Amino acid sequence: MSLNVTIEGIQEAQAACNRALAAVRPRGALGEAVRWGIAEGHRYAVAITHVDTGALRASHRTAFQEKRNAALGRMFIAADSVNPRGQRPSVYGPVEHDRGGGHAFYARTQRERGQHILRAMADIVIREL
Repeated sequence: MSLNVTIEGIQEAQAACNRALAAVRPRGALGEAVRWGIAEGHRYAVAITHVDTGALRASHRTAFQEKRNAALGRMFIAADSVNPRGQRPSVYGPVEHDRGGGHAFYARTQRERGQHILRAMADIVIREL
């Protein structure tokens, strides 16, 4: 019995693997997707935040961090913001959010736009594959 084995397409397969590895690095498409996703979530949260003085709406911030094997995005209320009445959105913002329903700007963002954002983020990564 004899066995004859050949390898065809090895260079193409290696190139595809290299593209996949680059896409899922924090500085690759994965990082691009997380940056886009956190920005899109921020835009939506800002748009749906109820307004009295406007300070809470203006206090939403985002941060992006690259770690060795991760791209991390977060959204939060700036601790140093103060409204015209001398109140801090970082103090009353969570109280407003905890009222629930239409007041829950971050929960609503996740519920109402989360799937759309995740699909678009996946598309950014898949495009690079």
